Amino acid sequence: MLKISKKKEEKLLHLSNDDKIITALAIDQRGSLKKMIGSEVDEVLEEFKVLVSQELTPYASSILLDPEYGLPASKVRDKDCGLILAYEETGYDASSEERYPDLLDNWSALRIKEEGADAVKILLYYDIDADPVINDIKHAFVERVGSECEAEDIPYFLEIVTYDTKIQDTKSREYAEVKAHKVNDAMALFSDERYKVDVLKVEVPVNMSFVEGYGDEVLYTKEEAMALFKEQSGKTHLPFIFLSAGVSAELFQETIKLAGEAGSSFNGVLCGRATWKDSTAIFAEESEGDHSKTAEWLKDQGKANIDALNEVIAATAQSWADKVEVI
Repeated sequence: MLKISKKKEEKLLHLSNDDKIITALAIDQRGSLKKMIGSEVDEVLEEFKVLVSQELTPYASSILLDPEYGLPASKVRDKDCGLILAYEETGYDASSEERYPDLLDNWSALRIKEEGADAVKILLYYDIDADPVINDIKHAFVERVGSECEAEDIPYFLEIVTYDTKIQDTKSREYAEVKAHKVNDAMALFSDERYKVDVLKVEVPVNMSFVEGYGDEVLYTKEEAMALFKEQSGKTHLPFIFLSAGVSAELFQETIKLAGEAGSSFNGVLCGRATWKDSTAIFAEESEGDHSKTAEWLKDQGKANIDALNEVIAATAQSWADKVEVI
């Protein structure tokens, strides 16, 4: 059972729907978004995030943004939509294979709280089988942010994206064979009280492209995949939510359905590209200052993607309140 303060509970409630399930929209992408919309200009990134926030936050319980380009978008979000701000630098240290994380230089948990955020999020690239010296540096990093969030009495969301130092392609069959171990055991590790994490944002434990009935190549039967989802739930006592990892809206919805069928105790989603990525091409083609077609797509297909996902979540996710004790 996660023990949290009353203030943290209030913030978690603001990030959740009436059923105490997190149905959050993620648009904290920076480097990858620049590639998608074909621009390095700060104001262009800000404008796209503003459009997404304006059009889609009425249908999400909260939105994840970054302080670098996302603050204007945070100001136009729906009044009932909670706010999570990313604290990490985008990507990872490309000069090494260790993928060490780093924090934004001129931000802190205090400053994020002062910006009106309900939670702090950091992204950690993690290989549980990497050199213990490398991983110990990452452990200290997670601990440091956890202590900072604890001091500011603000919820701490840890996003874990797994990899293998010896496998280049995380979408390959080779990685699919070890993914459940990488994801589930990392969850177990960072559930330790020393890290002071309140909510885990995690990958699903299988690559659905290798699950019978979902992809062309079968590595797992549907029953075997469901067993891994169930195993994942047993690895942590903390609330946890799924990230979409850039798959299509339809596949993410099918994935969530499978998690629910497996009896996973997940507590919502933080879904990004699966909701809005198809609008980036439209945005890139429109002339500067006129993004009416992008807005139209978001109002139509973007909303439809969120509505469909919310319907699936309502039927499958569980309240995080069952895992929390307020002290």
